[in-house]
Amino acid sequence: MNNLWNDQEAAGFKSDPLKLRVYTSRLLGREPDLVLHGGGNTSVKVRETNAFGEEEELLYVKGSGWDLASIEAGGFAPVKMDALLKMARLKELSDAKMVSLQRAAMTDPSAPNPSVEAILHAIIPFQFVDHTHADAVVAVSNTPDGEKRIREIYGPNVLVVPYVMPGFILARKVFEMTRDLDWARAEGMVLLHHGIFTFDNDAKASYEKMIRLVSKAEDYLKTHSAVVAVSANARAKEDLPELARLRRAVARKRGTAVLASQIARPDHVQFSNLPHMEKIAARGCLTPDHIIRTKRVPMIIKDDPLKAVESFAGEYQKYFDRNHKPGQVCLDPAPRWAVAPERGSFIFGADVKELRVISDITDHTIRAVQQAEMLGEWKALPEKDLFEMEYWELEQAKLKKAQSPPLFQGKVVMVTGAASGIGKACVEEFARLCAAVSAVDMDPKISSLFKKDTVLGIAADLTDPAQVKAAVEETVRNFGGLDIVVSNAGIFPPSETIAGMKPETWEKSLRVNLTSHQYLLTEAVPYLKEGLEPAVIVVGSKNVPAPGPGVSAYSVAKAGLTQLARVAALELAASGIRVNIVHPNQVFDTAIWTPEVLEKRAKHYGTTVEEYKKSNLLKTEITSFDVARLVCVMAGPVFAKTTGAQIPIDGGNDRVI
Repeated sequence: MNNLWNDQEAAGFKSDPLKLRVYTSRLLGREPDLVLHGGGNTSVKVRETNAFGEEEELLYVKGSGWDLASIEAGGFAPVKMDALLKMARLKELSDAKMVSLQRAAMTDPSAPNPSVEAILHAIIPFQFVDHTHADAVVAVSNTPDGEKRIREIYGPNVLVVPYVMPGFILARKVFEMTRDLDWARAEGMVLLHHGIFTFDNDAKASYEKMIRLVSKAEDYLKTHSAVVAVSANARAKEDLPELARLRRAVARKRGTAVLASQIARPDHVQFSNLPHMEKIAARGCLTPDHIIRTKRVPMIIKDDPLKAVESFAGEYQKYFDRNHKPGQVCLDPAPRWAVAPERGSFIFGADVKELRVISDITDHTIRAVQQAEMLGEWKALPEKDLFEMEYWELEQAKLKKAQSPPLFQGKVVMVTGAASGIGKACVEEFARLCAAVSAVDMDPKISSLFKKDTVLGIAADLTDPAQVKAAVEETVRNFGGLDIVVSNAGIFPPSETIAGMKPETWEKSLRVNLTSHQYLLTEAVPYLKEGLEPAVIVVGSKNVPAPGPGVSAYSVAKAGLTQLARVAALELAASGIRVNIVHPNQVFDTAIWTPEVLEKRAKHYGTTVEEYKKSNLLKTEITSFDVARLVCVMAGPVFAKTTGAQIPIDGGNDRVI
């Protein structure tokens, strides 16, 4: 375990204990072998003068919802120490009541809820307290003789606490165990199946104790040959249509749209091919905290993925029936991750962030599981203990407060012509509404144009069938499927009369404005058939119902595109795929409408540029964002029972009307 402490960096924080607490918390958070997303917690005890001039001792403890890797001072909740210590002396206290009392004891009502470990931090009599879920420590403790091994590693100066539920029960357990403890001799504390604490009155000393103690566990694994060697030759089979079907089945069990991804790296493939993989994967999760993210066990996929989903859901219901108490509400029975021989792992999440969290947890889980097996046997907590964590009263309370997910959360959208204008606006609007978006354009800048991890930029020439196929497959590979296609790519060729038209003008317009869309539909439809409430929105033009002279190459291609979309609506309705068309006009914030072009067109009509931009019946300007908002509405539930429609967005055009 690397020691990341830097005296120069730390020097600027030494006069402020809270800033120093932030610094060392981030050091811990930067090491994923110590803590993963939302895991672990830290605290610092300080004396402050309140508004009445009274000095009081406060515990600044990590707030709920914050990650140690990025925590700020505002992520720590200030709680009165005397209240926490009084709670520790109570014989019984429900966790819901504990949260309420902790909240009432805070000196800043705008701060986040204190960690459920706040009482435990309070009873440890040192200024700085660090708590992590170090992989090496958990791997050693999750064996049949884990306690013996932990004591062998650390000796008498590290307190070993048998597993009990986090929250008040754990705090009370430690309170009772340490009544007569000489804390001055204690180097740290290991919570079996859970993690490790270190503490000191000096921030650096507490941090370095954590590094030293975790390193001892890592060294123990090495000396006992419990190190996982990954073969770079492990290769995964890929079946993207199967991935799309699997995602759809999981989403139906979860009751909401999800994203999916295959983890095909050698470590996951190697784990999936272990002869006893199914046996060890079914024993439980790495730490109880992970069950909220990954459920107790992964789904095992053998031959039929859809059958595996049904089997997992059925077993989950039995698990709930075996363990639940009156009043508990069964969570959705959908898996969060799966293991499939020769294919590695599959993960399922409501959004990109959840996918990343589950991916990280599974990475660490499969390694620690194998390490524990090498020590003798991987042994997770009993099912009942894990159930109690998954159905903790605090987690059940969250169900009652849960709100409907954002409109497109878990949906996968592909937008073509996405580097500018209407396409770019569509990407931004779908992303704002929490979709996972594949943004496709022939402009190479598309790969880095959007800075959100929910947007995948793909450079592709849509007039090349092979590149279209690759773009669709890359979308499915990253997000698990395809639900919505915004077929927008297009060009506006130079104005030429029919008699004076260059052959290349006609051919290029048909190739880009019509044929490329047919290529896209050909590749996208098989995945849309496995999509969630699938829809296609084709971006047409006012020139379809109201063409003008000199633009036949554009008007004919857009008319053909509209006819293609109408036929698609007829063909795809039986598969539940809606196909609708939007006809924009005079959208001036696009690349083709340069200031020079606008001046020229306004002069041609004898108006100012501003008058020309509003030359419609409503005297209003149409922007790319206006079109994007309409496209999103057409992709959503408002248009759930509409297909084959052609919707203008032009401010009212007298020739169209």
